[in-house]
Amino acid sequence: MVVDCGGVGYNVSISLNTFEALKDKKEGKVFIHFAVSENAQTLYGFANDAERVLFRALIGVSGVGPSTARMILSSQSTNEIINAIVSGNLALLNSIKGIGPKTAQRIVVELQDKLGKMNQMNITSSSIETSISLNQEALLALESLGFNKNVAAKAISKILQDNPQISVENLIKNALRIL
Repeated sequence: MVVDCGGVGYNVSISLNTFEALKDKKEGKVFIHFAVSENAQTLYGFANDAERVLFRALIGVSGVGPSTARMILSSQSTNEIINAIVSGNLALLNSIKGIGPKTAQRIVVELQDKLGKMNQMNITSSSIETSISLNQEALLALESLGFNKNVAAKAISKILQDNPQISVENLIKNALRIL
């Protein structure tokens, strides 16, 4: 995809799931991962932050690069991939183009505990996306009002601990009271 940012177009590599989520939209929000290698600087885009978090976890596995991680994300939904890794479903991972038995096993071994903890806490991709975007929106608003990023982040997390279902507007109002 090409992202138009102030009249400058940036080529962004995306998964098929992101394409499906964004294909009918003229404007939208894309979460970006910037990868720098010896030969290139590449942007990877995601429809939600949960997909980006999984992408970053996958590229942290030895032998899995950004292109392979994008292929994995294109093959199944984020939740299906997480469930396959947590349950140790090597057959599903082996069925993905570019993933052999050793790589599939390495993905499960390195990510099973990390992703399993997220599942134990009943964190789904939508709740990750909601809590992160809520936090980010409030933080951006407070920063634009001139507040220190770290101080504002502490106030926001304190409020979210007490009331995780709060709206962005009320989160900002309560944070302003603390600050």
